[in-house]
Amino acid sequence: MLSTVPDVIFKTRVRDESIAGENPFRWQDVSTDDVFKDKKIVVLALPGAYTPTCSNTHLPGFDANYQEFIDQGVDDVYCVSVNDAFAMYQWSKHLGIKHVKMLPDGNGDFTRAMDMLVKKDNVGFGSRSWRYSMLVEDKKIVKLFSEPGQVDNCPDDPFTVSGADTMLDYLKHNK
Repeated sequence: MLSTVPDVIFKTRVRDESIAGENPFRWQDVSTDDVFKDKKIVVLALPGAYTPTCSNTHLPGFDANYQEFIDQGVDDVYCVSVNDAFAMYQWSKHLGIKHVKMLPDGNGDFTRAMDMLVKKDNVGFGSRSWRYSMLVEDKKIVKLFSEPGQVDNCPDDPFTVSGADTMLDYLKHNK
């Protein structure tokens, strides 16, 4: 297992009021340092935007418990998926996500470097993230909850240890 998060650049879109029209967003590179350096961050990583478990349980669970994470000393919560910035933005908007920050890993660079990139060709997804959550302090991976059975073309979608409740329980008992 890695001891620190990998150094990558995330290709994000940010609102820019100086841009007129229907799409007032511009590209902005966000580094691993921008997200993790000198901060305590919770990350949830999941296979894909709009997929059932990710949309119905995993991401909404972290968003609903966001204040509890903050109360436990976490600076922020990020959702990483091997999806582009446009899909991540529209998905969070569709779900009404209010607090969790979306972190698109469209090329899979972060996920690959985390050794969490798996093939999901069996369901037509191509390469995607294995489902996990982790606690990161100043770029150091403190705790990682990876779903069991990580394998290419997994026949199911395990969701047993990477949810918000598991992470909150860990935070409450490991101060």
